[in-house]
Amino acid sequence: MALLPILEVPDPRLREKSTVVEVFDDNLQHLIDDMFETMYKAPGIGLAAIQVGVAKRLLVIDLQQPEEGGEAKRNPMVFINPELTPEGEEKRLYNEGCLSVPDQYAEVRRPSVINAKWQDRDGNFHEERIEGLLATCLQHEMDHLEGILFIDHLSRLKRGMLMKKLLKERKLREDSY
Repeated sequence: MALLPILEVPDPRLREKSTVVEVFDDNLQHLIDDMFETMYKAPGIGLAAIQVGVAKRLLVIDLQQPEEGGEAKRNPMVFINPELTPEGEEKRLYNEGCLSVPDQYAEVRRPSVINAKWQDRDGNFHEERIEGLLATCLQHEMDHLEGILFIDHLSRLKRGMLMKKLLKERKLREDSY
């Protein structure tokens, strides 16, 4: 396994629409494993292939929910060629962040419950009703496959303020080297 570089805004590749995964081979398996290693190291709870420069409809998620003893338990999930449809009108507000927009967070309103169809790492098809944090995370990562970032859901003013703060922090990091 290998750590992959994570693309950050304003990299134009983050705006590409991803293409369907058609071949489920060893290369795909290695990419999935590398994406999990990269996501865990970052650390994050979701990563779309486009965020590591691969424009394929693939994303990985692990909410790493704490068990009763307080320790986080890994539960890696792979979604290939996902399709989402909202169920009902109810929305959920969640303070989102993104590995491609480092250290920046903002509240985004998304459907609370979704119906999802996808393939797993072996190409098997799945369909499930999903809610809660997993629904939010899946919608966030799915946006990446369409070239959309969470900041695109913000008002122009909030997005501008967030980007200004990000660029300022990036410059401070660069100046400290």
